[in-house]
Amino acid sequence: MAKSFEELKFNRQILNAIADAGYTEATDVQQKAIPPIMNGQDVMGIAQTGTGKTAAYVLPIIMRLKYAQGESPRALIIAPTRELAMQIEENVKAYSKYTDLRTVTLYGGLGPKTQIELVSKGVDIIVATPGRFMDIYLAGHIVTKNLQVLVLDEADKMMDMGFMPQINRILEVVPRKRQNLLFSATMSDKIRQLSANFLEFPIEIEVTPQATPAQTVTQQLYMVPNFRTKINVLKHLLDGESDIKKLMVFCKTRTNAEEVFKFLQRRYGSQGVKVLHANKGQNTRINSINAFKDDKIKILVATDVAARGIDVSDVSHVINFDVPFVIEDYVHRIGRTGRAFHSGVAITLANPAEEYYIDKIEKLTRQPIPINPLPSEVFIEETAYEERQSQNKEIDDQKRKENPEFKGAFHEKKTATQRKKFEAAKLGKGERSKTKGGAKEKVRSGTVRGKKLKVKGKRGERLKGKG
Repeated sequence: MAKSFEELKFNRQILNAIADAGYTEATDVQQKAIPPIMNGQDVMGIAQTGTGKTAAYVLPIIMRLKYAQGESPRALIIAPTRELAMQIEENVKAYSKYTDLRTVTLYGGLGPKTQIELVSKGVDIIVATPGRFMDIYLAGHIVTKNLQVLVLDEADKMMDMGFMPQINRILEVVPRKRQNLLFSATMSDKIRQLSANFLEFPIEIEVTPQATPAQTVTQQLYMVPNFRTKINVLKHLLDGESDIKKLMVFCKTRTNAEEVFKFLQRRYGSQGVKVLHANKGQNTRINSINAFKDDKIKILVATDVAARGIDVSDVSHVINFDVPFVIEDYVHRIGRTGRAFHSGVAITLANPAEEYYIDKIEKLTRQPIPINPLPSEVFIEETAYEERQSQNKEIDDQKRKENPEFKGAFHEKKTATQRKKFEAAKLGKGERSKTKGGAKEKVRSGTVRGKKLKVKGKRGERLKGKG
């Protein structure tokens, strides 16, 4: 039975802020995580995106800190991307609106001067990406001695992005006596290892089996031969799906994201679609996210940099234009829809080279993705030579991953010199090979008619050896 937030024993200021946010009942992860966090225990939470896990740790932190105190931070929340850090900051400010708690967000992409000034004015909660936090700490602008709570959010993404060295350094500079909270959508061996070093006798919270997509998301899969046909399928889906209210399109590379954006921009105009990837400036990225949240645009094209940093409850559809290489990102991508008890649809387009990753995703999520036949109205383009070669090479690489002995069509071919050496190596001792054009026989080694021979510098000239 769902619990109300009153039953979780929050004070009136927090309850009023929760009511303003429109929440009435706690989600599964909140019901399971909030009581032990409020008791001061270490917690490891495994829950996919869209389940309310940010509130599950932010609300108890606000309840613990209560009011502004001192100049140095008492809670530190580490997130993998600037988008997610900004989203967490929004949640913290929304839930603490009736308190005087001070929150500062630290992330790269902007000069640190403004962020340093905010920290120097006094702060209670810092939300930061690992690299920028360490930069400002090492510059002497952050004092950690009063830190009471440390949170690692989206820990699996931080592992994927190679932040382990920075995380280890952060663990070295914060007080040993503190409450630790770790949240992740998936549970890999690396996360297990991190939790063993980071948490002390943690309470494990797992609201669904790890890496399971939200039950409110309907998944669909189309097998598509090439990029241009994917564009045709995308056009068909947008023309035919009248229930697409708000859409995110995910691409695996910046180049693909720009190509898809240009296509959508030609059809729907620059006022209806934006693109978000790492090559975009920080202000552009913030403006694109805000425009999407505020319903100023209907479609947002993005790379995985945004897969975990956007909390928009009314995204009706997600289209995976490309299948992600990091298979855990699939769960986070489709987790952009079906949030906060809403239903959503996640559609994936996969070419022959991406079937390998579909198989991996199905094993990870322990559920098949239903395959839809290509609609008859979709024109199937011929695969260009370069794209076909690229797909074949990728398929060979995949087979080689599974079987290192595999030699596909794209294994390294021998040069003419290497072939000659290979043929020469096949000749046994005493065998002779003739040069081109009927040149004199050249004896490599061994004996001829019982006499030892050796080759002199000039071609074909031989000297008899002794004996």
